[in-house]
Amino acid sequence: MNHLRLRKDSDFKNIYRKGKSLATKTLVFYFIKNDLGYTRVGYSISKKVGKAVTRNRIRRLIKENLKDIPDLKDGYDIIFIGRIPSSESDYKEIGKSVRYLFRKSGVL
Repeated sequence: MNHLRLRKDSDFKNIYRKGKSLATKTLVFYFIKNDLGYTRVGYSISKKVGKAVTRNRIRRLIKENLKDIPDLKDGYDIIFIGRIPSSESDYKEIGKSVRYLFRKSGVL
């Protein structure tokens, strides 16, 4: 899978406003078609989840699980939002949530 990072605040706001969302106990998932031919992914983890080390760990776990999903469709903007229980989740649990959200959304 080849994807780029979402960085602009305007892109995030657009996805929050116009996109669809799904959730598990550890992650919230926003997605929208982007007509660019490639997928962009953004990460948002609140300070309520933990300190910087914890938030970065969650972000890394999501990124690593994305590498394990080879058949992701191109042309989507995706945002992952970490919830408080994600701070105590391990690689497998985050991976399970990521795969579930992709299957449920039809992005996979």
